[in-house]
Amino acid sequence: MRGPRHWPAWLLVGLFRLLALLPFRWQAALGQALGRLGYWLVPGRRRVARINLGICLPELNEAACERLLREHFGWLGVAAVCQGLSWGAPRERLARIIRIRNGEVMERLIADGRPVIVLVPHFVGLELGGTGFTALVHSGMYMYQRIRNPVIDAVVRHGRTRFGSIPVERHDDLRGLVREMRRGTPFFYLPDQDPGRRRGIFAPFCGVPAATVPTLGRIARLAGAAVVPTFARFLPGGGGLELIFDEALDGFPSGDAAADTARMNQVIEARLRDMPAQYFWVHRRFKTRPAGEPPIYPKRKRRRRRR
Repeated sequence: MRGPRHWPAWLLVGLFRLLALLPFRWQAALGQALGRLGYWLVPGRRRVARINLGICLPELNEAACERLLREHFGWLGVAAVCQGLSWGAPRERLARIIRIRNGEVMERLIADGRPVIVLVPHFVGLELGGTGFTALVHSGMYMYQRIRNPVIDAVVRHGRTRFGSIPVERHDDLRGLVREMRRGTPFFYLPDQDPGRRRGIFAPFCGVPAATVPTLGRIARLAGAAVVPTFARFLPGGGGLELIFDEALDGFPSGDAAADTARMNQVIEARLRDMPAQYFWVHRRFKTRPAGEPPIYPKRKRRRRRR
């Protein structure tokens, strides 16, 4: 990974590490500025986010939707600039930046020896929040999908494992995952990305059928695990990041995969309305449609290859 073709990636990593040396308030201010610029530079993602907002928050008028959209891109910029903190900030600095809310929920379950699934939806502070969890609360396991660029892949993997976390490949055997959970290692479960028709089932999300991975209830049943909804939220004015633990889901799993998946989506919806600007709106959440239903997003234009 030292050849010339990898130099741009190393330069990018170096830039993020330099940005991580700045005071957090400066990083947040820079991120907001870059995010607002990104609003104009990525019109495709802007259109996706606008469609998602119209589906999930239909009560917003056009002006309110546009304000929220611009605010969202600002927070995306903050998350991007803070990558260097996730990759290399020491535990002591993370403790100054990250605030834990309702940490006693997790402390109690871990002290009782209960297997735990940390249900972590895609809010923009997810990466830094995950680092804060492993640095300040407990090590964990997380599903890892390889990044194509080997330099970025190695840096991200090191950042996520440097406090003792364990990467789990998507196709690994569930039995090993369950055994590790029973030893006391929490499992990070990221539920709200479109898995496609083959791996997902359709469950309501903001009133629209959304392809959703249905395995949360199954893993919770096999491990006898408590499911703790967990949310990362950047605080305004460069005030840091808040890692929020809700109470473990009561009566979960129910044994009905469809009902459990729908309940999981309801949990995400509730917090989405509480902190709407920081949900990951630029993802094509409703890309996979039920049979016979028209597409929600416009087709991407394919670039013509030069001959």
